[in-house]
Amino acid sequence: MRLFNAFGFRIGADISWFVVLFLMIYLLSQPFRETLHSSDGIAYLTTVISVLLLFASMLAHELGHALVARRQGIEVAGIDLYLFGGLTQMSRDVATAAEDFKVAVAGPLATLGVIALCVAVDIALVGPHRLLHAIVLDSDIQITPVLLCLSWLLPMNVLLLVFNLVPALPLDGGRIARAAIWGATGDRRRATAVSARLGQGFALVLAAAGLWLGVSARSFAGLWLIALAFLLYQSARGALVQSALNERIEGVRVRDIMDTQPVSIPAATPVGLALEEYFLRYGWSWFPVVDESGRLTGIAEQPRAQAAADAGEGWLTIGSALADGGINAWRVQQDRPISELLGSESLGRLGAVMAVDGDGVLRGVVTIEQVRRALRSAVGTSAA
Repeated sequence: MRLFNAFGFRIGADISWFVVLFLMIYLLSQPFRETLHSSDGIAYLTTVISVLLLFASMLAHELGHALVARRQGIEVAGIDLYLFGGLTQMSRDVATAAEDFKVAVAGPLATLGVIALCVAVDIALVGPHRLLHAIVLDSDIQITPVLLCLSWLLPMNVLLLVFNLVPALPLDGGRIARAAIWGATGDRRRATAVSARLGQGFALVLAAAGLWLGVSARSFAGLWLIALAFLLYQSARGALVQSALNERIEGVRVRDIMDTQPVSIPAATPVGLALEEYFLRYGWSWFPVVDESGRLTGIAEQPRAQAAADAGEGWLTIGSALADGGINAWRVQQDRPISELLGSESLGRLGAVMAVDGDGVLRGVVTIEQVRRALRSAVGTSAA
C-alpha cells in the first residue's frame, strides 16, 4: 500500500506493518500510562507518537540505503515497510565491493544520526549533567511525555543499530563483511558464501534464544525472535542460491532474451482511440507508452483508460493516464545482466519489463516466461 513519496522514492507498507503498528501501540499504552501518571488521552497520544517515531527512524535507515544507492547509479523503485522493518527495492544488485560497502553502511550511519539527534534533544531539555538521568527516567527527573518518548526511542535505535551491525547476511553488518571479503579476495561468490553462512548461524542462535524465552519466560518476545530467525535464515539461504545462479547467468544480457518488436502506444494518442486501436484490438491489459522520440514514458493499463473514457474524458491523451509507480519501476537497461530482473517490480506486477537503451528509447520487452526459459537453460547447461 502506497503511503507517500519522500526524496523521489515511493514509500509503501505491507499489511503486516499495520498489524505490528497497532500491536505495539496496544502493548505500550499501559506502561506509558503508568510511567506518566497522567490522563489516558495524553498517555495514549505519547504512545502513538513514540511508535510512529520509531518507524520513522526505520524509514530514515532505509532512506540512507536508498539515497546512497541512487548516488551509485542504482535505480530505487521504492521503500516498503513490513513486519520486521523496511526493505529498499533496488533495480539491481551492487556491481563492486566499494558499492556494496557504501550502500550497506549508509543505513547504520542514518540510524546513528537518529541516535545523535535524540541525545541532542535530551541535552537541550535537561542539560548534559542530567543526560543519563533523563535516559533511565530515574527519580531525579520530572517525567514528561517528551522525555518518556526519547527514553524509549533512544535505546530502541541503539538496539536496532547493534543488531544491524551483526556480521551476518542479510543484515547490514553482513553486507559490510561481504564487501570487506570481496574487496580483499576479489571473489564475490566466496564473500557472499561466508557472510551468508554467518547469517544462517546467527539465525540459529536467535531461534534458540527465542525458544528459551518462550519456554522459560513464556514471553511473546520469544515467538518474535523465532519468526525473525526464520526470516533471516531463509534470506541468507536465498543469498547463497542467488549468488550461485548469478554466476551461471553472468554473461546473459537483457537484450539477448527480449522481444525486439514491442507494440507501444504513442503518448499523444487519445484514450478513446487507444482503447479501440490497442486494448480491444490486441486484447492485452497494458501497453508501454512512448513519446515522439520513442522514449518510454510509462505504462498504460486498460482499467484506468476505461475509467477515463467512462467519465467522458476519452479525449485525454493516454500519456496523462499512466499507471502509478514512476518510469523507473517499469524499465531496465538492455545491456544489463538478466540477474537484475529477478527482483523486478514490473515483472511481479505486469509479468514483463521494458528494455530501453541509454537514451531511454524503448528497444524491447522481456516477459517473465522469457526469464524463466533463460534460467532453465543456464541451470541445465551448468548441470551438463
